[in-house]
Amino acid sequence: MAFQDFDQITLRRKQERQQKIKRRITIAIASSVGVLLLAAAAVCAVAYKNNLDADAGGHSGSTSAPRQIVTADKAVKSVCAGTDYKQTCEDSLSKVIKDNATAQPRDILKAAFAVASDEIDKVIKQASGLKFDTPFKKAAFDDCLVLLNDAKEELNSSISSIEGKDLAKFSSKTGDLNNWLSAVLSYQQTCIDGFPEGKEKDALKKILKTTRELGSNALAITSQLSSIFSILQVSDVKRNLLSVDEDGFPSWISPENRRMLKSSSPKIAPNVTVAKDGSGDFTTVSAALNAMPEKYTGRYVIYVKEGVYEESVIVTKKMVNVTMYGDGSQKSVISGSKNFVDGVPTFQTATFAALGDGFIAQSLGFRNTAGPEKHQAVALRVQADRSIFVNCRMEGFQDTLYAQTHRQFYRSCYITGTIDFIFGDAASVFQNCMIYVRKPLANQQNIVTAQGRMDRRQTTGIVLQNCKILADPKLEPEKAKFRNYLGRPWKEYSRTIVMESEIGDLIHPEGWLKWEGDFALKTLYYAEYHNKGPGANTSGRVKWPGYKGLIKREDALKYTVGPFLQGESWLKNPIVPVRFGLFT
Repeated sequence: MAFQDFDQITLRRKQERQQKIKRRITIAIASSVGVLLLAAAAVCAVAYKNNLDADAGGHSGSTSAPRQIVTADKAVKSVCAGTDYKQTCEDSLSKVIKDNATAQPRDILKAAFAVASDEIDKVIKQASGLKFDTPFKKAAFDDCLVLLNDAKEELNSSISSIEGKDLAKFSSKTGDLNNWLSAVLSYQQTCIDGFPEGKEKDALKKILKTTRELGSNALAITSQLSSIFSILQVSDVKRNLLSVDEDGFPSWISPENRRMLKSSSPKIAPNVTVAKDGSGDFTTVSAALNAMPEKYTGRYVIYVKEGVYEESVIVTKKMVNVTMYGDGSQKSVISGSKNFVDGVPTFQTATFAALGDGFIAQSLGFRNTAGPEKHQAVALRVQADRSIFVNCRMEGFQDTLYAQTHRQFYRSCYITGTIDFIFGDAASVFQNCMIYVRKPLANQQNIVTAQGRMDRRQTTGIVLQNCKILADPKLEPEKAKFRNYLGRPWKEYSRTIVMESEIGDLIHPEGWLKWEGDFALKTLYYAEYHNKGPGANTSGRVKWPGYKGLIKREDALKYTVGPFLQGESWLKNPIVPVRFGLFT
């Protein structure tokens, strides 16, 4: 068990370790805290100098304004020093706080969010002048407008979350802020990705350039604060966070919550029932969702009886805290066939889209029947933050499951496909899932994951934990004919971790596939930990700079449900049999 020998450490070693911790904290504070708190120091300097001027004879009228401007510039430069787009950061923030002589670090952070939000308004207005010569491009632009408005909402949520909070209270919001700002960047990139190569896509990239830089800067500034609070945590608190018992629970989880999290899935009394045969309240899932009261409080529960429901379903952003359960993932199935080849943008091909925060699905099937020749055809798209899928089935070929944004947890699900069939830029953990690779077209290769992290500070990635990665029955006898890989980098900072999983012999010895040329090979983060099976041998793996190979236990722990998803704050539902720590 992790850290089981701490009770045997002598007093002398404890004292030595405490001294090291103190030195490390001191150094960290000197280097990291200074970056942001220089802003506060600069503000104090203004007040001090003004007082001196007043004491010397009240000569503040002619010198105060220039000194305030100089001090504000220093504060901005200090905060912007840790960003990737320093000039954009300085130019944008200086305009906002140059006349604010009492600016605090929180005010500068708020300003970083605000300028990014304002820039999105400008982009939407500017992009409205673009002309599109095909229905496909017009549909992609409509998606773009939705995504940009989603980005603006998340930025406004970030602003609201820090209103009136000092830095001490701010520490509790850093996980949410990193999550929201990571999504802001994803939305913008998804907007661009919806267009085919050509002048419209190039024009949109140009229009969104400043917006992307401002979003990246906001995330960088927030991440600095996150790092500071992480450093300042006491060693014993860190140890308790990472220590787990034999059931995989952190030591700080109460006995009551342990019982709840280990309990078997209960039958839930539904608000409404969906049944194809007319025995329920509605005959379609969409009708049941549309009947949900606008200002419903608590969980809204929909029971989907056995049947194949051929419809496109969207759980909108306003439909929060929806629980939907069926009679089994092969009995209660939502099915569709929208696809890219037929002229539908990938974003819109999803049979089922979950956007409302707090969405939970249990014992349901999500299916796209378009087939491999139709290329991109999404069965399930998930944008909802703190979303949970238990005992569900996602069936498709290319792009089966679009784990788009935010924090997502999948437990004991069955996921099948061919090319990039688990993709997106969410922070997602797949635990105890069965991942089956299907037979592709004759000229295709199979890739399980395509993670889309585009900024090095985004708190996103795909984690496959205690899963099985195998060939499905149709591929099994012909698996030698096709190359199959664990993943490839969709975006520059793609991050995927496969740990404690069984990897079948279908996976090529190299394990991972290039996207194009040397794109992302230095910046991606791919890692493996304690896997088993014939495909888990890493001796023949790729030699890319970004491939980390077999990582250590302490590194693997960072990608478990607690620290990676902040799961202890929201995975407390009795239908979720979650494992917070490692299995081994």
